[in-house]
Amino acid sequence: MQFIDEAEIEVAAGDGGDGIVAWRREKYVPKGGPAGGDGGHGGSVYLEATPELSTLVEFRFRRSFSAESGKAGGTSKKSGRSGVDLTIAVPVGTLVYRRLGDAPEALLADLANAGARFVVAKGGRGGLGNQHFATSVRQAPRFAEHGEPGERAHLRLELRLLADCGIIGVPNAGKSTLLSVVSSARPKIADYPFTTLEPQLGVVRVSDEESFVMVDVPGLVEGAHHGTGLGDLFLKHVERTRILLHMLDGSKPLPEILADKQIIERELAAWNPRLADKPTLVVLNKLDLPNARDSLPELRALFPELRAISAATHAGVRELVLDAWRAIESAPLPEIVAQERVRIELRDPDAFSIERGADGEFVITGERVERLAAITDFDSDEGMARFERALGKMGVEKRLMELGAQPGDTVRIGSYEFTYS
Repeated sequence: MQFIDEAEIEVAAGDGGDGIVAWRREKYVPKGGPAGGDGGHGGSVYLEATPELSTLVEFRFRRSFSAESGKAGGTSKKSGRSGVDLTIAVPVGTLVYRRLGDAPEALLADLANAGARFVVAKGGRGGLGNQHFATSVRQAPRFAEHGEPGERAHLRLELRLLADCGIIGVPNAGKSTLLSVVSSARPKIADYPFTTLEPQLGVVRVSDEESFVMVDVPGLVEGAHHGTGLGDLFLKHVERTRILLHMLDGSKPLPEILADKQIIERELAAWNPRLADKPTLVVLNKLDLPNARDSLPELRALFPELRAISAATHAGVRELVLDAWRAIESAPLPEIVAQERVRIELRDPDAFSIERGADGEFVITGERVERLAAITDFDSDEGMARFERALGKMGVEKRLMELGAQPGDTVRIGSYEFTYS
């Protein structure tokens, strides 16, 4: 399966069903009152993390998702059926970002655990039937509410792999060979740089009861944190590992081995300074080659904890697996390094603003005023009157007069236009 770690999707929650105008029609009840039922609520859209998925490849073929809308109300005060919620499965480790208008992209959710679930678009509320608008003065209301529109959102999904141990190093150091030896993963292996073009995961069996997950990150080169060698696409995957296994290419002369080690350490620090604090095992690979054996004494003098292996002949591999497992057990859980989640700021729902549009019209925006326009039945004189009274109580009409609105001017609220009078 192709590895895909980013995707963009559109989600739409269901609209609320309309309330209806209806009347009681019962024998021996000559003046039955209003009995219009309420519309059902629209279904919401959820994202849920599941371990059954390992990539975001499914979203290359389907990018639009919609929940079911609520049904209209019925007679005899019967409510319409609510729309079914839509749950979209994503891999564990998926970050969910949303951009609203011109605002910067913001993190909505971090689905780092199996079963984690987050609502990304809320369904619209069902409209109220005319049964709710009867008063002592108005005993036969001939209007009902439309259902509220469901939320729409453009989302960017980003997968950051969850693994216990990440193998890092320059290209062709033998990272993929080691992963193929210690797990059932079968990454592409060849004797040239950048063989691995996407992260590879493998389960490493320590015993019958114990195992850990290892990820082979494609080879890093100088400038990786800026995108050289596609490094910026892969460095993010080591942020969630508990330990790092830094593999050195023993086929190179000692000065080149030391230079490679410094390059990798600089790239990690440049991407995220916190990676420098992550527990790291330094491993010299290709011990079956003369250059590696010649460099080993000096490297051990510089790095006393150095492990030496040959992934090709399996020499020292079992010991390395055990050392890695012990390091994982004692390492703290990785801190998820990501943007702060969207901060919900409480605001006055009655607040509104009025601006002049390009054609001189008055454009009114605000949470409550836009919701009122969406649910109002403008084909009903009573519904229109109720809408105007609500705007008056909110101070909208007063503000329009202060701004110089004249009879005949156009007023726009959302997708609705009116003539001011």
